[in-house]
Amino acid sequence: MLRKYILLVFLTISPVVYAQANKLPDFTELVENHGAAVVNISTVQKQSTSGDQIFQEILPNIPKDSPFYEFFRRHMQPFSSPKRAQPRSMGSGFIISKDGYILTNAHVVESVEEITVKLNDKREFDAKVIGADRKTDIALIKIKASNLPIVTQGDPEKLKAGEWVLAIGSPFGFEHSVTAGIVSAKGRSLAQENFVPFIQTDVAINPGNSGGPLFNMAGEVVGINSQIYSRTGGFMGLSFAIPIDVATEIADQLKVSGKITRGRIGVMIQELTKELAESFGLSDSNGALVVSIQKDSPADKAGIEVSDVILQFDGKDVESSSDLPRIVGNTKPESKVSMQVWRDGKIKKISITVGEIPSEEIIADGEEKSDKLTKRINRLGLALSELTNEQKKQLDVSGGLLVEDVQPGIANRAGIHLGDVILGLNNKDIKSIKHFNKLLSNIETGRNLALLIRRGEMTTFVTMKLDDGEE
Repeated sequence: MLRKYILLVFLTISPVVYAQANKLPDFTELVENHGAAVVNISTVQKQSTSGDQIFQEILPNIPKDSPFYEFFRRHMQPFSSPKRAQPRSMGSGFIISKDGYILTNAHVVESVEEITVKLNDKREFDAKVIGADRKTDIALIKIKASNLPIVTQGDPEKLKAGEWVLAIGSPFGFEHSVTAGIVSAKGRSLAQENFVPFIQTDVAINPGNSGGPLFNMAGEVVGINSQIYSRTGGFMGLSFAIPIDVATEIADQLKVSGKITRGRIGVMIQELTKELAESFGLSDSNGALVVSIQKDSPADKAGIEVSDVILQFDGKDVESSSDLPRIVGNTKPESKVSMQVWRDGKIKKISITVGEIPSEEIIADGEEKSDKLTKRINRLGLALSELTNEQKKQLDVSGGLLVEDVQPGIANRAGIHLGDVILGLNNKDIKSIKHFNKLLSNIETGRNLALLIRRGEMTTFVTMKLDDGEE
């Protein structure tokens, strides 16, 4: 009888206990307490259209040798006024200081003339860019205000896979939209992104969420929502956030000097597979395998050799090849540090003096070069400049072109970034802008081309199809 009574009580209580144990989290208090520090960022970008362009759009079939061509072209000039500047809701951000400093993504405020920040209470402010770092996609902007609500910063290292997280942003311009999910993984490395150990989540992120905060359940910001992985252009369950400690370190440098300094040692590396590790006599595949060394670089001077496996740098373990660029990049240039490498079946300690990666041009309001850059945009949508002798020496190259601006078009879709260095076109070394343009002019529309790109310490080929109709 007692056994039946206990069983009856268990069956009565257990569904309640089960429901409580599996209750979904309530995010309302988190949003109410911390949502006010999230802002909407919209930008204005002015584009001009010349009379020649309008003429070609309206009367494209008149040949240039026709007597009517010059007549109509001249009479079209009064229409060559700038297009009306249109505001575009580009992204999100969050306030980190009461006097108006705001963190967002660099791509949100890139190549814009005006930035408007809208607060949760509907107030709007003009903002200026303090500085931006394209390598980590972090930007620091500032508005003139006081006593603003601010976020509380958390520790991304304490995040665990499966933990609930929440995003607030402006997807497609819908301000202060709240989405939630879980941490899928930590320390993700993405292609072409060497300096950020991304937080992967399944939080719904869409265009306009960029630059917005990722909160943990304690209401602390642990990341900045930066990008998604998608085959359709829309959300597919794979979102990536920049850890807030990485962003804060960048913001501190931008606030002080407006630029970022990063260390370099001048090596090309690759992932150490299990098979390679066994061939080198290593018990595991931790480390970064050196495959080439730049002449006269810090690594060359320190005695690093090809086939060395870098196991530790400045006291930090190198578990995979993607760890090394981040560790070296965060090391202060000119500092002398110790390395551990695996060579000839044993660990060798090496002392090295860290060099510096040439700093990129800072994105800033009222950039005087913008008009000049626009005038020399080539058919790929790129504005290029020739490398200085110092830059050639630092990169250990004899020629190349620096990408100073990327407009919507072929190269942008192919993934060319500001700060990239173009070394070659279709297996031909680039000597000058004139040489590059000549090679480019000989390629027919519809044909594929390959650019050899240097990005940081990585060299890679980028392919694209030349289609002038989609510029």
